[in-house]
Amino acid sequence: MSLQCPRCQSPKIASFHRAMKVTAAVGCAGGVARGVSTALAGGQAGAALGVIAGPLGITLGSISGAILGGLAGGVSGCALGAGLGEWLDRHVLAHNLCLSCGNRFNLPT
Repeated sequence: MSLQCPRCQSPKIASFHRAMKVTAAVGCAGGVARGVSTALAGGQAGAALGVIAGPLGITLGSISGAILGGLAGGVSGCALGAGLGEWLDRHVLAHNLCLSCGNRFNLPT
């Protein structure tokens, strides 16, 4: 089913996803920060256990934990932010524009 303008029934529609882009970026940044801080806090416990492997084990464990935590947090934050932005775009903001008549509209619920 293709999207049509409710006013003129034209199939020439442009969709803007402004909220999705903004919330995905904010969610990604927040997720990375949260993931790194959690990984660094967990790195302290890992450092206590990594004493057995020596200083190199402590350093590598802390750095790799921070990187992996940041990546995991960034992905989950970005996905959550994109989902929220998509909902805002669909139901709150008029994000569809008819290129024939200039009508701005939301998707029907």
